[in-house]
Amino acid sequence: MKTDAELVAGALQGSEADCRELVRRFERPVYSLIARMVQDPPTAEDLAQEVFVKAFRSLASYDPARKLSSWLFKIAHNATIDHLRRHQPETVPLEAEPDEEGRGWAAVLADPAAESPAAAIERRDLARALERAIGTLRPEYRGAVLMRYAQGLSYEEICEATGLPLGTVKTNLHRARKELAREMTTLGWAPPS
Repeated sequence: MKTDAELVAGALQGSEADCRELVRRFERPVYSLIARMVQDPPTAEDLAQEVFVKAFRSLASYDPARKLSSWLFKIAHNATIDHLRRHQPETVPLEAEPDEEGRGWAAVLADPAAESPAAAIERRDLARALERAIGTLRPEYRGAVLMRYAQGLSYEEICEATGLPLGTVKTNLHRARKELAREMTTLGWAPPS
């Protein structure tokens, strides 16, 4: 399997197969970051396509000494922030009905190993509240939270993706966590005392 740098080199030489492999490799994480920031799947699809177009147009500027994912996340983050500044995002629940596996309630209730309906409802309600709370964050806080906790990026990778210094990233995450805690409490999900 080719490395990211080898795929970039091939794409720069005109290899369609390498271009397709780059998109295949990174489309899900890029789309996921954007979708959770804009909270609208069709808009996220459009923005993800825009991100890959921008990435391929400026592929020659990619530094192979750095992680390609961080470079792509930076492009995705900037495109999404620009979009959010131009539009007010709508909140949309992300979970499927009636459960994440697409099973009906009868199948869930018949499975002795399945989560109880009350626990499933509570977990789904918590997820909805958390998505709603994340949606209230300032775009730069929302991006940092999603990159850190949904994508699992390190502080340094977030710095690369956002172009912000480490101290600012840490401050944004700290303030975002405080705002999330406050919003979750407002939504009825206060931590146990």
